[in-house]
Amino acid sequence: MAIRIFIDQGHNPSGPNTGAEGNGLIEQDITYAVGLYLAELLSADPRFEVRLSRTSPGEILGTSNATSLAARVQAANDWPADYFISIHCNANENPAINGTEVYVYQENTQAYWLAQHVLNGIVQRTGTRNNGVRVRPGLYVLRRTKMPAILVELAYLTNTQDALRLETDPFGFAQGIMNGILEYFA
Repeated sequence: MAIRIFIDQGHNPSGPNTGAEGNGLIEQDITYAVGLYLAELLSADPRFEVRLSRTSPGEILGTSNATSLAARVQAANDWPADYFISIHCNANENPAINGTEVYVYQENTQAYWLAQHVLNGIVQRTGTRNNGVRVRPGLYVLRRTKMPAILVELAYLTNTQDALRLETDPFGFAQGIMNGILEYFA
């Protein structure tokens, strides 16, 4: 039986729950593209079955921030997925802040180990700085999913070098996540 992976492309293109912006890039555009590439990579491997939270670039989930997050979690829980991967881009007022980090609900769990592999996969593939795996039990998508869940902050839209990587190599970020997934299941 295939391993079911739910890919949540963080944020909506408009309306509620839109994401960060920086250096001319919009978070939900990057997360949509990276999620789509990741879905293609996973679908090409018979060991995996995949579903996306946003099936078209213009799709809007929910009517508020809360219902947008709830829709993503409910879709994964109802399927039911075996793993949940939420894809995001980071932002900071300080443009020097850069790198990749992955958030989990708690340490020493399957999600934590998956997060370590995914983080290493992205950093090795794209050359971003490794900011580590961080515990964030307050994040709704990590707290309310019924399966191991990770939230990947690919890189900082507000950092010139990270933004260039996100703009020119969204496939590389997807490949990095895929490499981490394969390493986790090896």
